[in-house]
This record gives sequence, C-alpha cells and structure tokens, in this order.
Amino acid sequence: MKKTLLLKTSMVMLIAGFLFSMPLFTFSQEVIDIQVSPSTLNLQNNGQVVTVHTEIAYSLVVAETVSINGIEIDHWKADDCGNFVAKFLMEEIIGLPLEIGDYNDFTLEGTKTDGTTFIGTDQVMVINVVKKGQK
Repeated sequence: MKKTLLLKTSMVMLIAGFLFSMPLFTFSQEVIDIQVSPSTLNLQNNGQVVTVHTEIAYSLVVAETVSINGIEIDHWKADDCGNFVAKFLMEEIIGLPLEIGDYNDFTLEGTKTDGTTFIGTDQVMVINVVKKGQK
C-alpha cells in the first residue's frame, strides 16, 4: 500500500513538474523599425494626422489590425519603397495620456497576412507650445 501511494505521488509530481515546465503556447512577435512623424508633437499644432513609416512590406500587413498605443488606424498606404505606412488621427493621439516636455513611447502593433504579429516602438517628444500671436 505504501509503495503504491509513493509511486502514485511520485508520478503526479513528475507529471506536474513536466506540465509546469512546458510553455502553454509559443508566441513570436516580429520586432520592426518604425519612424513616427512628426518626431516632435506640439499639442497646439493644427496637424491632422500622425504618420508611422515602417520597414515591413505593405502586402504583408493586415491593415485593419494595426494600432498605435491602442488607437485604431485611420488610413494606410504604401510608400515609394512598397513599405507599409500607417496614419492616425491627431485628435485621437492628443487624447492619449502624454508626458508633456518629455519623450513618449509610441508603439505600433499589428498582424501580418501569415497570422504572425509585429511590433515597433519610436520615441516622440511631446510639447505644448503656443506660437507667438496665438492665444
């Protein structure tokens, strides 16, 4: 009886150890280079969009899945090199919790046509400067 209990306990511990040491799933995310424009975001500017240039082929991106800091993409295009360019509405970007007078991380995320995901981050200086003559 003791041997059977000891054997069962050992088996349970062995199986539990094996299960907890295994990853539940494999998650791969391609890290890409991005460039956010403007590189300095003035909250007083009359700009309409924030543009994100990538180095990933336009044809590889499921555009509707792309977001930046949780904001959905507004529109997109291919640049002259055939790379994906994302456009976001300035009014939505300005609504983010931004640290004025400092660099803020802008993180672009999305899904590729093969089902894998990508992510890229750029830092943008955020300022709140009123031009002379403006109120």
